[in-house]
Amino acid sequence: MIINKLKRILSGQFIRNIGWLTGAELLNRIFRLGSTVVLARMFSPGDYGILAIIFTVFDFANVFTLKGGIGAKIIQADEKDVEIICNTSYWLNWILCGLLFIIQCLAAFPVSIFYHNNQLILPICVIATTYLTIPLFIVQSAMIQRENRLSITALSNAVQSTLVNILTVSFALLGLGIWAVVLPIVLTSPVPIIISYLKHSWRPPQNFNIERWQEVIKFGKNMLGVEILSRVRGNIDYLIVGHFLGIEALGLYYFAFNAGFSISLNILTSFFSALFPHLCAVRHNYKEFKHRYMQSLKIITLVFAPIIILQAVLAQFYVPVIFGPKWIPAIPILLMTCLSVIPNAYWWSFSVLLNSLDKTHITFYLDMIFTVLFTFSILVAVKSGVFWVAVAVLICRIVALPMFIPFLKKYLNKNLISIST
Repeated sequence: MIINKLKRILSGQFIRNIGWLTGAELLNRIFRLGSTVVLARMFSPGDYGILAIIFTVFDFANVFTLKGGIGAKIIQADEKDVEIICNTSYWLNWILCGLLFIIQCLAAFPVSIFYHNNQLILPICVIATTYLTIPLFIVQSAMIQRENRLSITALSNAVQSTLVNILTVSFALLGLGIWAVVLPIVLTSPVPIIISYLKHSWRPPQNFNIERWQEVIKFGKNMLGVEILSRVRGNIDYLIVGHFLGIEALGLYYFAFNAGFSISLNILTSFFSALFPHLCAVRHNYKEFKHRYMQSLKIITLVFAPIIILQAVLAQFYVPVIFGPKWIPAIPILLMTCLSVIPNAYWWSFSVLLNSLDKTHITFYLDMIFTVLFTFSILVAVKSGVFWVAVAVLICRIVALPMFIPFLKKYLNKNLISIST
């Protein structure tokens, strides 16, 4: 019976899209494993600490490209509005990304002063150049997802990630230090541009026009708020650990997250990337919408949760063998971070559902409440050491996230009924 139920769940275009994206991510993981092993054996915790600061700045600034919000609006828009939304989105991206490039370069100087490290300035400025490539592919990429051709998205992800990892290992072996991680991201940024142009016919408008920009920004601003809060939660622990416990402790913590949490996170990101257009396609059909959403919860429970638990259990065996004995102190942290992915997955599924119904403001309000609780927990835990920060992350997600579920169920049932009538 269980096998038959799994067969019914694991069928259809949605699962094929997940398959493509997950396959690309698994390929990335294979190559990423090689680069992670090389970096773990060549880099010190201090090197990891510097990388954590660079990518924290990059992660925060990247949110303001509105790449997720604008792309989501293209996917979610009604057919008659698509062309206008695409044209407006193209020019808005140039405005936002150009400003972000300048702002991040300027921000590099106070960041270096705050951490007393001038090595941070140039890498932060160089990695900011990737923002200038985003407008060249974001509309085509969103249209491809709208059309449920996620095999192309998977191809782009796979090619870029493979090249990034090959270049990272090569540069690390050549002794480029932290540049072995920064340069590959910049050098491979043309990959999604080339693939998107080859695989979709949409082309940029000749004339500058931002008609109905308010509609795009209104949708995107709530998504932006959610993304900012997500980045705060994803990076606030790095900032707090680095400030209170030092670069060495931050390096240990950053390694644990990259060797544990990020693996599960990237696989789940593929799943939710496929889920969003899957739900948007039937958002006016209550019965089918609810069926597809409940299916997604079953996949999280029956497929992803057991894989994440297995990874956490095996950490004590594979970390010293693969990454080296110097990272044994990171194993308890890695265990906590892996397990924290599971409650987060259910919250992400609620967020995708709300966004597909154009209820992004509800996602934003709930995220705001959770982010305050999350930050407070980290500030309390950091006094006890880096391991207890990881424990606080897990406990906060387990205790706080279910508090929203009864409210969400009541609100969503009411609105799902309204969209079917």
